[in-house]
Amino acid sequence: MAAAWMAHTGVHTRVIDKRGTKIFNGQADGLQCRSLEIFDSFGFAERVWKEANHMLEICMWNPDETGKIRRSDRIADTPPGISRFQECVLHQGRIERFFLDSIRDASWKTHPVDVERGVLPESLELDDSKVEDHEAYPITVKLRHLSEEEATPEQYGKQLQDGLFRSNLAPDDTDELLTKSRAAAKEGSEEIVRAKYMIGCDGAHSWVRRQLGFEMEGEPTDFVWGVLDIIPITDFPDIRNRCMIHSASSGSLMVIPRENKLVRLYVQLKEVVPDASGRADRSKITPDTILAAAQKTLSPYKLSYKYCDWWTAYQIGQRVGRNFSKQTRIFLAGDAVHTHSPKAGQGMNVSMQDCFNLGWKVSLVVRGIAQRYILSTYQSERRRIAQDLIDFDHKFSRLFSGRPAKDLTDEEGISMQEFKDVFMRGAMFTSGLSVDYGASMLVAKPGAAAVQGDGTDVSAKGEKVVAKEGLAKHVELGKRFPSFQVLNQVDSRPWNFAQWLQSDGRFRIVLFAGAMTSAAQRERVGAFCHQLENILKRFTPEGRPIDSVIEVLTIHSAKRISVELLEDFPQVLHPFSEEQGWDYNKVFVDDESYHEGHGRAYEQYGIDQERGCLIVLRPDQYVGYIGELEDVKDLEVYFGNILVQPQSVVK
Repeated sequence: MAAAWMAHTGVHTRVIDKRGTKIFNGQADGLQCRSLEIFDSFGFAERVWKEANHMLEICMWNPDETGKIRRSDRIADTPPGISRFQECVLHQGRIERFFLDSIRDASWKTHPVDVERGVLPESLELDDSKVEDHEAYPITVKLRHLSEEEATPEQYGKQLQDGLFRSNLAPDDTDELLTKSRAAAKEGSEEIVRAKYMIGCDGAHSWVRRQLGFEMEGEPTDFVWGVLDIIPITDFPDIRNRCMIHSASSGSLMVIPRENKLVRLYVQLKEVVPDASGRADRSKITPDTILAAAQKTLSPYKLSYKYCDWWTAYQIGQRVGRNFSKQTRIFLAGDAVHTHSPKAGQGMNVSMQDCFNLGWKVSLVVRGIAQRYILSTYQSERRRIAQDLIDFDHKFSRLFSGRPAKDLTDEEGISMQEFKDVFMRGAMFTSGLSVDYGASMLVAKPGAAAVQGDGTDVSAKGEKVVAKEGLAKHVELGKRFPSFQVLNQVDSRPWNFAQWLQSDGRFRIVLFAGAMTSAAQRERVGAFCHQLENILKRFTPEGRPIDSVIEVLTIHSAKRISVELLEDFPQVLHPFSEEQGWDYNKVFVDDESYHEGHGRAYEQYGIDQERGCLIVLRPDQYVGYIGELEDVKDLEVYFGNILVQPQSVVK
């Protein structure tokens, strides 16, 4: 994800991975709504959507009064109407493939970005004296190139590929690999790299985190789970639905139907108990161990398999890092700063969204477009999300791993109604759509920035701007901008508006121009655009298109055929290029489509159809500011607190 941002915005980047190959099977597989929306912004959601297995229904199975498991409920996997995507599953290797293709396609003309495999960082230094120097390269990393044998992880299963080398049940092997590689002393195996910024996405055992001396807070539980990716042979009726199964005394099981007839089983291993040190013995866990536990939970239904694609095991633990960066030069993301159980489908999703939050900020700062202090919002925004995730996972995993209550007097058992209620309430959180960033120089909310984040002060350095959230009643500051159908003004083609919010590093002003058939409203829009042009020029480098830093997109509410693009809309809303003429893809209308019906975008956003308003979106599609068309001063202050004014403009 981080590399995708750099590739799509033209930042020279190197990506290293100590493993010799990409992932071909297993690992993470669940994709939530928000992740798919993000993939769409990078241009490859359709590839994922086509290959993935779509998750539409959840079946809950619980023991009846005799102890036999029975289907107790069916609910929608994704709450209807919250996104144009629903949860789906596709193994991590395919997701990596789509990312790599996107990165290659975006970067090959400028600074080609590829994953350098079989490469380990050996040492890391940060020159504190150069941290605030924009031109400096304060980070020095020594890299060691591994042989093919060294870069291939040990497999604990002799015939089946497993993921234990990535599991928290396995120790980190980085130091061992370095020792072996030094002993080989291959000529040219070492390399020194100097960098402006570094992002450590190196997992729960994070080498980068250890070099920085940062600690994780939290503790493991006694719950041990196994994972099997198999083509099941079974008479269990819901094997192709997502299922949450509690047995009376044999533990719990989750069923995840996957692509190509595969099914993933998350199986509670009640007979594997952590020792006095708190660690479970991984040598006691095999595919047969996991299958036997699954068979007990599913009884009286039968389960076996002839084909197993992959397996692993893990011990549930919930931890979050104290620090997400070192002087906002070296950052940590994903499992390197938060770990939890995988059953809510959050691991890959939240980790990718860490870097979706961070990547554009680093890119804008590296390219001299944004002030360096915006980087502090990464910890403020994402550490609070990580804490929320740990809190949710702690409750969810306890309820899923616990023994079902026999009756109302069974205080030690888990209430199945409580489990369902927690799951239903958490649906918006697990979809990724409830992310709500607090006040900062990037989000013009009222209130104290430190209180709304993780305690970090990320308030604006200059004058504070507070948005007028009531102008768009169904749009929330700090949340992802919802998307509804609109039509292109010129050719009437219907679009889901978010399809025009591509991840290219630009801020966007969405101008809701209101009733453009009204002379008074056209006058308001004209006055706003006259002043807007000055703001755009202030922050646009010399020789660059007027929309290269801040893009303006317009949605009006008049009938499409009652107005003309070139006659009724100021030029700044559809810029002219000597090479390509007018831009016909920036003005849209909330009107009826010939074939797709009416999107009713103004109604869904809660915006006055006569007067409209303006909304500022960050490059990651989260809402930063809402105001009237007359609030040009606030707009100027908002961008002035974030962006760098080019020297050519200052002169």
